[in-house]
Amino acid sequence: MSIWRVLLAIFFPPLSVLDKGCGSIFIVFLLWLCGWVPGVIAALVILNNPER
Repeated sequence: MSIWRVLLAIFFPPLSVLDKGCGSIFIVFLLWLCGWVPGVIAALVILNNPER
């Protein structure tokens, strides 16, 4: 996880998970619409997952 991905996850979470698949983008986007903090947390969790 690079510093640029972390910064992108903080400012616009759906863009930071573009290469992780459509489901990840959709989940992060919905959480981001519900509130900024849930979207950021979801994006950071997805980016920190070593399996994907």
